[in-house]
Amino acid sequence: MRKLIAAINMTIDGFCDHTAGIPDEELHQHYSELIRNSGALVYGRITYQLMESHWPTVVKNPTGNKPMDDFAMTIEDIPKIVFSRTLNQVGWKNVRLAKREVKEEISVLKQQPGKDILVGSPSLIVQCMKLNLIDEYQLCVHPVVIGSGLPLFKNINERTVLRLSKTKTFRSGSITLYYEPTKGDKSS
Repeated sequence: MRKLIAAINMTIDGFCDHTAGIPDEELHQHYSELIRNSGALVYGRITYQLMESHWPTVVKNPTGNKPMDDFAMTIEDIPKIVFSRTLNQVGWKNVRLAKREVKEEISVLKQQPGKDILVGSPSLIVQCMKLNLIDEYQLCVHPVVIGSGLPLFKNINERTVLRLSKTKTFRSGSITLYYEPTKGDKSS
């Protein structure tokens, strides 16, 4: 059975903002490796459109920054599934719209053979968390405080206990925290 891994960048104060992080060469290499070792990316509409508006352009017009250009190629090639109630079509390579509700679609994906699945949209991470679908959290915390923005764990009303399984520190000061839900993780 494949795992569903919530992998996302965030600030020290818990906000998800793609412009606030420190996307250096080492981080691009880290995420390229993570994607190469995964079988699919799962996005919500907003994150999908954000990624789709940038990375195909880098594939067509490389920046000259090898880790960034490699990341663009890696994310271009992996299968991507998008959950949206408003999109009727997608234009990026290797993308399809989810046909089922989140719980059913993710459950079917997890049962298929292959590599683990990454979810990288804040709202979709929260939905999957509420449905107890996430097997691992990889939270890359950047040494930045922005004071406001989109909180990762917005609208979570129950206490959830996670177990730290490992960490990875980057030269930029960013740290990826690897967590797993504990058995019986919901408590009040």
